[in-house]
Amino acid sequence: MTSLQSEIEQRGRRIFELVDKYPESLFSKAGFYQRLMTLSMRDEQLKLQLFRFVAVLPSLHTSGAIIEHLQEYFADAHDSRKVSEFLGAGIRLAGIVPWISGPILRWNVSEMARQFIAGRNPNDVMRTLRKRRIQKIGFTVDLLGEAVVSETEADEYAARYLDLLEGLARETRDWVDPLGINSELFPVVNLSVKISALYSQISPDDPAETIAHLAPKLRPLLRRARELGAFINFDMESYVHKNATLELFKTVFTEEEFKDWPHAGIVIQAYLRDSEADLRDLIEWGRARRTRFAVRLVKGAYWDYETTKSRQNGWDCPVYLQKPESDANFEALTRLLLENESIVTSAFGSHNVRSIAHAQAFAEELGIDRSRFEFQLLYGMAGPIKRALVEMGYRVREYCPVGELLPGMSYLVRRLLENTSNEGFLRAKFSENVPVEDLLRNPCEILRASRNGVLPPSNATINMTTTKPKTQPGAPYENAPLTNFALPENQEKMRAALREQRKQLGRKVPLTIKGEKIWTDKMFSSVNPSQPDQIVGYAAEAGIPEAERAVAAARAAFEKWRRTSFEERCKLLERAAEILEHRRFELSALEVFEVGKPWAEADGDIREAIDFCTFYARRMRLIGRPRLTQNVPGEESYQHYWPRGVALVIAPWNFPMAILCGMVSAALVTGNTVIMKPSEQSVIIGAMLMEIYEEAGVPPGVLNFLNGKGSVIGAHMVDHKDVDLIAFTGSREVGLWIWESAGKTREGQRELKRVICEMGGKNAMIVDSDADLDEAIVDSIYSAFGFQGQKCSALSRLIVLEENYDRVMERLLGAAASVRVGNPEEPGIMVGPVIDEAAYRRILDYIEVGKKEATLAYQAKELPPHGYFIPPTIFTGVKPDMRIAREEIFGPVLSVLKVGDLDEAIEVANGTDYALTGGFFSRSPANVERIKAQLEAGNVYINRPCTGAIVGRHPFGGFKMSGGGTKAGGQDYLLNFLIPRVVTENVARHGLAPEKTPEYHDEFLWPRG
Repeated sequence: MTSLQSEIEQRGRRIFELVDKYPESLFSKAGFYQRLMTLSMRDEQLKLQLFRFVAVLPSLHTSGAIIEHLQEYFADAHDSRKVSEFLGAGIRLAGIVPWISGPILRWNVSEMARQFIAGRNPNDVMRTLRKRRIQKIGFTVDLLGEAVVSETEADEYAARYLDLLEGLARETRDWVDPLGINSELFPVVNLSVKISALYSQISPDDPAETIAHLAPKLRPLLRRARELGAFINFDMESYVHKNATLELFKTVFTEEEFKDWPHAGIVIQAYLRDSEADLRDLIEWGRARRTRFAVRLVKGAYWDYETTKSRQNGWDCPVYLQKPESDANFEALTRLLLENESIVTSAFGSHNVRSIAHAQAFAEELGIDRSRFEFQLLYGMAGPIKRALVEMGYRVREYCPVGELLPGMSYLVRRLLENTSNEGFLRAKFSENVPVEDLLRNPCEILRASRNGVLPPSNATINMTTTKPKTQPGAPYENAPLTNFALPENQEKMRAALREQRKQLGRKVPLTIKGEKIWTDKMFSSVNPSQPDQIVGYAAEAGIPEAERAVAAARAAFEKWRRTSFEERCKLLERAAEILEHRRFELSALEVFEVGKPWAEADGDIREAIDFCTFYARRMRLIGRPRLTQNVPGEESYQHYWPRGVALVIAPWNFPMAILCGMVSAALVTGNTVIMKPSEQSVIIGAMLMEIYEEAGVPPGVLNFLNGKGSVIGAHMVDHKDVDLIAFTGSREVGLWIWESAGKTREGQRELKRVICEMGGKNAMIVDSDADLDEAIVDSIYSAFGFQGQKCSALSRLIVLEENYDRVMERLLGAAASVRVGNPEEPGIMVGPVIDEAAYRRILDYIEVGKKEATLAYQAKELPPHGYFIPPTIFTGVKPDMRIAREEIFGPVLSVLKVGDLDEAIEVANGTDYALTGGFFSRSPANVERIKAQLEAGNVYINRPCTGAIVGRHPFGGFKMSGGGTKAGGQDYLLNFLIPRVVTENVARHGLAPEKTPEYHDEFLWPRG
């Protein structure tokens, strides 16, 4: 055992002796809270329901609503005895006198919140701080509140911070440092600030804009703090905000006014894999600045969120996955901080006695006086540890949140999760009585024991989605990861791609027929909708002769392609996916210029194209081999599939790569030959897909590329006798014409034409009376205005229950007024230009219709002077029979409809010709189940945006006038491109039959080889 480890154990045992001197339950409040915590630690399944009920309770305004939710959350509990144990008399009272039991439950949760929330307002918190002063415990105060969704709310938050600072300084003007030594490092007034509370439009891909917006808001607060002799600490939140927070801190405190001010600090989260690099960078910055600063070292409070988001997006997980890893890193960072004590003041934020004892022992080893650093612990937790540290002569500060119950509920639930975590130190010590020697074990030893003595490098990253290679039939399908624009290297790659694409503006692209590049006498241009006088490129325009040549080439290539093995076709798609990935930033940048997509939207489109290629290759491998229908002695009967023939693919401009690639890839992998016709507005992107498939090795004639007017060449090929299949995504008007025209049999036609038709939507989102508005507002704004509302899945009708209507509208209008509108070449833009002048005129006409039919509640005023920019617009007083509530607008226009109850909401939502996407925000389990059963939409989204379908995860497509019920990116989508066929053979000879028939047969291909 090393001398340091021996000293750590000695100090840890001393802390435990002092803790045991004043024994206290982990749950210092008895009754409801103690029952809740005890039950939660025994039953993980029930814990989730309990905490969800606690989270929704403050938003329930009547006793009846409380009891309804209580019964819904626990009606299907797997052990009703445990529920009764938790609820006590409350559940029994519910059926008799809900007006009594409802308030009792609300009161119980309010009292539980007081365990962790130091006060409702600045005056309230002072009572707590005065008590802590007597106990020689300092404070840092943080404001709790709703998630900031608008600049109005952000400004209110900034004012609250300033008021809180003034109040704390006024009430504590006579207070002195409890240790009385090195007090100049530790001002009495300590305020913690979250940057997400001060700006509603923080964009991880644009830290410079975030800093430019936040710095002016922070300066008055910092200036006043300096005047008052207070300390300001920048809190750290989720990983997506980390880099912006660090850069903001360094930028502001390098300014002339603040560069010599030492009373500023920032948080470092030890559960982050890159925390050591961040801390070293901060220390280097601090030495260059030549002024002391502080770091609060914590483990981190967003582990569940970070791991979930990483899995969803396919990103390398930024946090350590095992608690001992975070503990070991905490100790490594502790050493780094103390070794640089000459420039940085350390605050160790942990309840873990091992971590605390390690900091004490290492400081002692370096000869650092205990008055030159401090320990910070959360209000309402680990009281005995705080008292022990004070008795040992260390400086202790308590993190004290201030706020009302409803805004503070997310904080409360995080604390409940922390207290009941299987790996939590407090639970181990105070509830499960784990032996002291186990609690004081070196985390590195724990890791070595679990890994046969091998420790990973400190900066290693783990992709949590990796299992088997995705080409293996038994492996779970893995989507391509989204680009994480929070990473500076990805921001720079995107900027570089935009610079390179700008150089290539004005390029010319030919037709491709049978592998030949064909130029025609006519060229048409594709323009940048942000700057219509800027031509992105020119395309050769096909006429009827070129259309005829393309159909003939596809027909001639079909016989050989249909007999090409499905494995070879699958590999073609996978090679295309690899090229798409390699050219990802280039293609995303091109979409910014040609169709006005913001960065993340453009990247999502390329990611979806990659996914279509890999997913359809995977699905084809599963259905490509003939499969036995029944195992019958003496007979072999196999079902398999043949391609349909020549496929005409007509794609829209709004997802210019993804939808085009998806339909083309599905047709190719199933053995059809293809004529692809991209939209005229996105023809250059279409030409890039042709280029990619040629590089991937598509044979001549198997894929042909035609540009031109849909009314000319599109109409001609839809009616053509040699076109067997039409895959179309676009407007209802054109889709219905194709459906009708394809139903007519032409002279010489060999097949009944198959039509895969995906059209528009008039999508509704219902906001229930108990909805989490922090989520509902943000997701509704994004669903309605993201990419200018130019998605068939975009939110067009927001249906709000009247009980919640006023609060929803207040926050919705404020959020809409805060949305960033501008040229999508700039990162962080949500609303760019609509696609062209025709769309611009049509949407403005609908806005005029809305002004006559309903009430214009909001319309943005500041727009770029050039380009096809439509202001985000919201109408209220909308009735279901109005045009703006029935007709697809395809732009940033949102209609809000007020309804009396959920019955009416569902009736209104289902009362249109469309059924594409629909959404619902609610925390009522019963209402959620009802929506799952009754909302008429091909894709129903609950408590999330109604846009953003992911291949394989959210097979996409609607019914009614939204489409024929096909599901792009779904398991059965490829069957639309195939003809099923059954081959039956009598294998019995003279009464003898094979004992076993294989489930799968080799492909029926001839000639073989």
